[in-house]
Amino acid sequence: MHTIPLSDITFAQEWLSGQESFSIPTSGSTGTPKMISVSRAQMQLSAQMTGKALGLSEGDHAFVCLSTDHIAGRMMVVRGYELGLEMTIVPPSRNPLAEVPLDFRIDFIALVPMQLQSILEESPEKLEILNRAKAIIVGGAPVSLELEQKLQVIKAPVYSTYGMTETVSHIALKRLNGSEKDDFFQVLDGVEIGLDDRKCLTIQGKLTRDELLVTNDLVKIKNQNAFRWLGRIDNVINSGGIKVQAEKVEKAIEGLLLEKGISNRFFVAGMDDNLLGKKVVVVMEGKAQLSMEELKENLSQLNRYELPKDLYFLEVFEETKTGKVSRNECLELITNQLQ
Repeated sequence: MHTIPLSDITFAQEWLSGQESFSIPTSGSTGTPKMISVSRAQMQLSAQMTGKALGLSEGDHAFVCLSTDHIAGRMMVVRGYELGLEMTIVPPSRNPLAEVPLDFRIDFIALVPMQLQSILEESPEKLEILNRAKAIIVGGAPVSLELEQKLQVIKAPVYSTYGMTETVSHIALKRLNGSEKDDFFQVLDGVEIGLDDRKCLTIQGKLTRDELLVTNDLVKIKNQNAFRWLGRIDNVINSGGIKVQAEKVEKAIEGLLLEKGISNRFFVAGMDDNLLGKKVVVVMEGKAQLSMEELKENLSQLNRYELPKDLYFLEVFEETKTGKVSRNECLELITNQLQ
């Protein structure tokens, strides 16, 4: 039985009518959102690849709690139809299991990090539902160290996903919990990966219509089937001629915040500076719970070029339509405040 809200019924009707191509917006987290044309064949192939990788079977129950306006939600519906899964489709919410009874069966669920964290913090009794799942996938944003620690209580396999609209959802999975926990993303069958001259990931296969897709993601390739994500080349900060990877600094700060019990969202970026060209700064959401002095004293693992030069606070972060932090808009707010 398909329980589909009115807001999501359009895509289901288009799919069931046999429509051959679909226009889907990119998230806009790293630039202006744009429309991507994706074929029915690409989406069917992606669904089959995911089903094989996660061991999903006809009759399994999928819980769809992501918007079908974007690729992640749409692909959950496509997987349902293509793999013969039973589906429950609900409107997106911060805690999608809040009203779900404890005996409810979920074999497969896709969540953004905020949803998984909300379930674990606000509805710990729903762990029972998650534990019975065949697979839980988490995507749309990086999984924080805090969330990674919290999700270790889940017995079912939890995977971080790597993908984008252009690759028709994910092309690689990384196990986040249990004895098979891994630091590397494992590429799905039929996907070829490589590096361009910037050391950014390239992707090719039937999912990309056999065209070479060049990403802006800096990675370390372990072998033809595995890679470690290092960060976005867009987030490399040229400070005084030294290249600083924002994600490396963020990881160090994340560990510090975890020690201090601070859960505010934050990001590291480069801001214009007369001397350095760009200076490394930290932008944190909410009220000040940390000082610049504390940051400098507790980040000994970073070199002097990587150490943040300033710490700014915004009451609320600007977000994209998919709930990702819009760094550029946040930086613009900070710049306006300083003028």
